[in-house]
Amino acid sequence: MKKIGFLSFGHWSNHPAYNARTASDTLLQSIDLAVAAEEIGLDGAYFRVHHFAAQLASPFPLLSAIGAKTSKIEIGTGVIDMRYENPMYMVEDAGAADLISGGRLQLGISRGSPEQVIDGWRYFGYEPAEGETDADMGRRKALEFLDKLSGEGFAQPNPYPMFPNPPGLLRLEPHSEGLRERIWWGAASNATAVWAAENGMHLQSSTLKYDESGKPFHVQQAEQIRLYKEAWKKAGHEREPRVSVSRSIFALVTDQDRYYFGQESNRTDKIGMIEQDKRAIFGRSYAAEPDQLIRELAQDEAIQEADTILLTIPNTLGVDYNVHVLSSILEHVAPGLGWR
Repeated sequence: MKKIGFLSFGHWSNHPAYNARTASDTLLQSIDLAVAAEEIGLDGAYFRVHHFAAQLASPFPLLSAIGAKTSKIEIGTGVIDMRYENPMYMVEDAGAADLISGGRLQLGISRGSPEQVIDGWRYFGYEPAEGETDADMGRRKALEFLDKLSGEGFAQPNPYPMFPNPPGLLRLEPHSEGLRERIWWGAASNATAVWAAENGMHLQSSTLKYDESGKPFHVQQAEQIRLYKEAWKKAGHEREPRVSVSRSIFALVTDQDRYYFGQESNRTDKIGMIEQDKRAIFGRSYAAEPDQLIRELAQDEAIQEADTILLTIPNTLGVDYNVHVLSSILEHVAPGLGWR
């Protein structure tokens, strides 16, 4: 059994073939899709966060709105770039959104990937400390976020406050109990997967990672997950770790499916440079008739190692078509793989 969610990049563009032509379209359709996904039995609604782009960027208003209109589905991100974040403010926003949802947030965070502009975090007012890289800054902010989510007081109270204070040091409010244990780290390397385990975060592994061995993508990703699980066990955490992998999977069950995604059926892994000095491997898409999909996905080692599958969706094709895409996986593919 696996949890199955969708992952939306939240694109929009004034293109005649798109159903999401404005930011308003994308935001409102994201809410509608999450509601519909809960109704068909999907387990999670996750959203990418990208700045300076015609894509979703500010996750907490969206997550709060979804939380208010749903009751069961997990709601998350994949991922928030911590280089752009104020950890204190983020603790407050995350706590409020989690309380609105009744404790269903599953927040994916990371040090960040290449963005639309050069050093975009500088425009948000952030600079690495002396001797830090921007990646170091992202990880430092992540640890500060985790620390403040614990709910321990740290701020000296004013002796003459506007309102009475409880005794002792003050924490950020609103505090949501248990949210600290529902933070995920998006890792592109084996080393950062181990670091995530050591710091008690669940693991999100995307459709790309640094090419560290030359092996097929799913094999490298499975090795990354196994290293993460070993590090988690070694760290002595008492709770169980969770691992998600993202995949582009399309069951070709209608002529419309074949028109949109039939050309994806023979795709293979790709190699590229995600950063100047970082060679990355990008996992293949899966698109085939359900029986063929089941055979191909059964050979994906990383999916076997994960407990959660996030299905990347073409959000610009609209809510109805994406509900069809997700329903097709639940009905025609998941049972044959033992996911349901």
